[in-house]
Amino acid sequence: MRAIISPAKSLNTTLEGAASAASMPQFLSEAGALVQQMRDYDPVGLATLMHLSDSLAALNVARFAQWDADHSDRTLLPAVFAFNGDVYQGLEVASLTEDQVASVNTHIRILSGLYGLLRPLDAFRPYRLEMGTKIQVGEATSLAAFWRPKVTAALNTELDGQPLVNLASQEYADAVDFKQIEAPVITPVFKDWKGGQFKIISFYAKRARGLMARFIALNAPRTEADLFDFTLGGYAYAPSLSQPGKPVFTRTLETA
Repeated sequence: MRAIISPAKSLNTTLEGAASAASMPQFLSEAGALVQQMRDYDPVGLATLMHLSDSLAALNVARFAQWDADHSDRTLLPAVFAFNGDVYQGLEVASLTEDQVASVNTHIRILSGLYGLLRPLDAFRPYRLEMGTKIQVGEATSLAAFWRPKVTAALNTELDGQPLVNLASQEYADAVDFKQIEAPVITPVFKDWKGGQFKIISFYAKRARGLMARFIALNAPRTEADLFDFTLGGYAYAPSLSQPGKPVFTRTLETA
């Protein structure tokens, strides 16, 4: 079983990680071509394109200028240690043992606007390029359309018929052609009790996706039914709200 998650806007760039264990991203040539395209933007243009503040635009123009396709630099942080958003706080990889991190590397894949598809321990250079960025790449009319055939083929090769658990946001999941995935696709839904009903609350749902990624990495489930044992963060499987391929997990905020 593999699970796909989104990257994060927030990055750790000063932490020390297991850099010596970092592997090479599989789509470095494509990433390099995208960087070349992004170097055409000055800070004003990048701020407009990505809806960034002036300071963030300047930072990322500098990042694209400094980006190098050589990812053998042992000072580079593995991707899973670099991302620092809600999903990654749920995954909490810093609390895991070396063997558990290796299991994360086996079971989890990170979708990326720049790198396409990352293994958690792939070497990583800081960047900002969201999958929903409105750019045309070659004949592809969007970044997601550019990555879709490459990412889908890569996932099919890895899955070899094993289930794919979609824990990515819609923006990033758009980079996968799920109709062409040659395996069962499972998309868990996480709901919290609020206002007299169970609702998807974005902040909690993101954290829950990270918790589910952690559960998958540490327990190596093989089937959808194996996911029903997920209870991290106070969530519990809700069979009455679920349907095949879309299991729902609920909790009350009081148990969060």
